[in-house]
Amino acid sequence: MTVLNFVPLSSKQSFILLDTEQKKVIMFGLFFFTLFTSGVGEFLCTSSDLEMSYTFCDSTAHAFVFNLTPCSIMKTNIWKATLNWIPRSDITFLKIVFHVWHDGDRAFHWKHLLCSGTDNEYSSCETLKGETLVEEFDIKGLRIQFLKGNYNIIIQGFSDDSENNMVICLNFTMIVKQDVY
Repeated sequence: MTVLNFVPLSSKQSFILLDTEQKKVIMFGLFFFTLFTSGVGEFLCTSSDLEMSYTFCDSTAHAFVFNLTPCSIMKTNIWKATLNWIPRSDITFLKIVFHVWHDGDRAFHWKHLLCSGTDNEYSSCETLKGETLVEEFDIKGLRIQFLKGNYNIIIQGFSDDSENNMVICLNFTMIVKQDVY
């Protein structure tokens, strides 16, 4: 087992030389820590009109990646999204809850039953624990006019209708830098 010890440098030392093997262990540790630590987020994108990032809002470590293109809200109403997720339980029932705040005020609340356990519309509803779920989909925003400001978007996934068993929780931060109109 490798233990990393951080020791303050003495006044005579300005740096510590590490061999290649030590560097590999440190880099792997940092990569693993970043990928699987709860609360650690991902910077999605930045452009002249938009910045987006997300963090996990629950205490569970997740193998999860989300991507969105284009990184703009100007002159576009369809975004391409890609989701990669390895769920920690079978997905037979999945209820998604969206909470959206704009500059601290509640702007939107929506619940959607994605997987009911029978006659599911989406193939991802049959994903088993440990399998990699890969989905590509469009987000259509023709009816949405985003005002300039800060948006906090909480997306929660529940494996029961009573919303007691949360399987994933994401906290998206979206900064709209200019009004669309």
